[in-house]
Amino acid sequence: MVTTTTASIRFVKEGKEVIVANGANLRQQALANGIDLYNWRGKLMNCGGVGQCATCVVEIVEGMEYLSPPTDFEQRRLRNKPNCRLACQTLVYGPVTVKTKP
Repeated sequence: MVTTTTASIRFVKEGKEVIVANGANLRQQALANGIDLYNWRGKLMNCGGVGQCATCVVEIVEGMEYLSPPTDFEQRRLRNKPNCRLACQTLVYGPVTVKTKP
């Protein structure tokens, strides 16, 4: 089995792909690369990445299998959004394609 030290995140709406360290936090990498995750409400009320507000929701278009397992909070909060994750709670371990502000 071959393991890599990097992963890629492709942001569909922004037309941008970033290469990150394997196990990188999706929210942190998005913000570090100028990707806006928040709508107006999220800009005012986000929790700063501790997984409590659910304003950093992203849709995973491809690569769900390369992400860390969803937290209990995510499972409860996103139960009606099957391909969505909270960016702040998601670690990336391979190539993923993400749609922001679904």
